[in-house]
Amino acid sequence: MSPAPPSLTTVNPATGEQVAAFDALDADGVERKLATAAAAFEGFRLLPPYERARLMHSAADLLDHDGPQIARVMTVEMGKPIAQARAEAAKCAKAMRWYAEHADALLADEVPDPVDVTDSGAVGVRVVYRPLGVVLAVMPWNFPLWQVVRFAAPALMVGNVGLLKHASNVPQTALYLEDLFRRAGYPEGCFQTLLIGSGAVEGLLRDPRVAAATLTGSESAGRSVAAIAGDEVKKTVLELGGSDPFVVMPSSDVERAARVAVTARVQNNGQSCIAAKRFVVHEDVYDEFSDRFTEAMRVLRVGDPLDEATEVGPLATERGRADLEELVDEAVESGATVLCGGRRPPGFPDGWYYEPTVLADVTAQMRIHHEEAFGPVATLYRVANVDEAVAVANDTPFGLSSNVWTRDASEIERFTRDLRVGGVFVNGMTASHPAFPFGGVKRSGYGRELSGHGLHEFCNITTVWQGP
Repeated sequence: MSPAPPSLTTVNPATGEQVAAFDALDADGVERKLATAAAAFEGFRLLPPYERARLMHSAADLLDHDGPQIARVMTVEMGKPIAQARAEAAKCAKAMRWYAEHADALLADEVPDPVDVTDSGAVGVRVVYRPLGVVLAVMPWNFPLWQVVRFAAPALMVGNVGLLKHASNVPQTALYLEDLFRRAGYPEGCFQTLLIGSGAVEGLLRDPRVAAATLTGSESAGRSVAAIAGDEVKKTVLELGGSDPFVVMPSSDVERAARVAVTARVQNNGQSCIAAKRFVVHEDVYDEFSDRFTEAMRVLRVGDPLDEATEVGPLATERGRADLEELVDEAVESGATVLCGGRRPPGFPDGWYYEPTVLADVTAQMRIHHEEAFGPVATLYRVANVDEAVAVANDTPFGLSSNVWTRDASEIERFTRDLRVGGVFVNGMTASHPAFPFGGVKRSGYGRELSGHGLHEFCNITTVWQGP
């Protein structure tokens, strides 16, 4: 007799208390959902684009209505401040509408240059975009709605169907997403949540009914999914870790840069792949930036994420806090200077809180220089010129995004050309928007989400050639 599948639990990170538990699907349950998805695709792929757009608009309207309730669920499950949770829900509805309004044009047939058509011996050639089939999404807990919607909205608008394996600590949000698309009127099986552990992912990836996969998460998880999918010759998109630089040059508005830097670092309690993590500052403005930034980090209000006044809540998991503490403690033991924070805040005996922290005198020999600090911890670097700024910014195995503060046109061109990242945000913090492609290079993954690029990732791009 096979053992019972494990349960998936909601544990409130502000208190450490278990809130809810759900039984994981057994093998028969997974098979039923997979079979339902495969059957749903055969009909859904033929649905007219305007009908898919109508369904997506309906889902967006429902999400707007549900925003306050699902925001509270997200906050209780993973600890993000409640105002940020409401903003996440609103952002998801906006992205759904963007795809509902733009997908038809972005998926329109392409006609090559007539000269090339004639040269090929054809009387007509067109390139068409067709869905691939069942797409498996392995998603993380840090933006439990947004990470899923930025996959689901384009995938469904193409005519694919989705299977969601969400992070095990956000089962309520995962179940809400399946219910959202069901209530919006999507045919049965078009979007389903699989309450399963990570051990069940390989079997799904190897099933011939799964056509492709997308993963947002850790580098180790990405390596595993990529290896299995590669062995099966299946398309994948990976958005992995990031250790984004935030470069400040002398011509910048230092006061504004320091103010934005705080938000860029502690958004989502510092648990964001695109959060600025390494602050690379020119020596001419280093002291001013350091003083302003450190003081602003020091006075951030840490507390219950359900309190509207809270600016930084707990980390999502106890293991995540322990990992962050190890990075900070190792850096300090190796010579880094703590300008603020560096400990668990007093007055919080329960929950997984950690103080907003700024470290200076960080060297390349420290783990925190090379590893992603997933929490409200910033590292400061002093540089002498633009060459050194580029070198320090690129001295990381990751390449997700970057922030550059300068009014010098030649410096903007230099950073845009030489930073090895998927995004360069000049005089502003990195943010995702449905109209712009999002993704990274190096160990931050490959492929792109959002925009037309994200829409085309899970398409069968087909050449249709017609002879005389």
